[in-house]
Amino acid sequence: MYELHTFFRSATSQRVRIALNLKGITATHTVVDLASDAHLAPTFRDINPQALLPVLTLGETRLIQSPAILEWLEETHPQPPLLPGDAIGRARVRAMAAMMGCDVHPLNNRRVLMTLRAQFGADEVAVNAWCATWITAAFDALESMLAADSTRGDFCYGVTPTLADVYLIPQIDGARRFGVALDAWPHIAAVGQACTALPAFADAAPSVQADAR
Repeated sequence: MYELHTFFRSATSQRVRIALNLKGITATHTVVDLASDAHLAPTFRDINPQALLPVLTLGETRLIQSPAILEWLEETHPQPPLLPGDAIGRARVRAMAAMMGCDVHPLNNRRVLMTLRAQFGADEVAVNAWCATWITAAFDALESMLAADSTRGDFCYGVTPTLADVYLIPQIDGARRFGVALDAWPHIAAVGQACTALPAFADAAPSVQADAR
């Protein structure tokens, strides 16, 4: 049995929840409450020295960092695949995933936003503007890529969900949380609707987690 250390509003945890659901893998959820700094407790640092989420445990084995977990899931549970069968397709999907995972999320995550508030005196208006800057830059680029791909179906690439969608949906949720409407990105909005219509995505949404508030 797998155990996922998670928090309802952790985008990185949401990625793994989506992937587990898509692959039909059951995992128990252990909530690590970021809002109360439970991740900083010595007991959790023993599990992950980085004190970050998510962590996927398999008996005595502990996997950290969502990109590594997702790649491990793809290698060990290849059906249904979340990467295309060809090298160029895999590169394109990984590029779209990286746009969300490397160019948006690290700049908008809780640690960065807390630092902006505590060390630089940013108020909520400034914090939301900061987040919108990086969301807009990445969404503009992704929207262009989606618009240019005449072969794809309802998702970011191809006709079934891939890692690109797994990374995108948490950032769409984040955009809404920071007051960024999707009106300027109709292709992204359409992908979001297609994904959230699937139980694998809907059941992983922050609002339906046991610890949601």
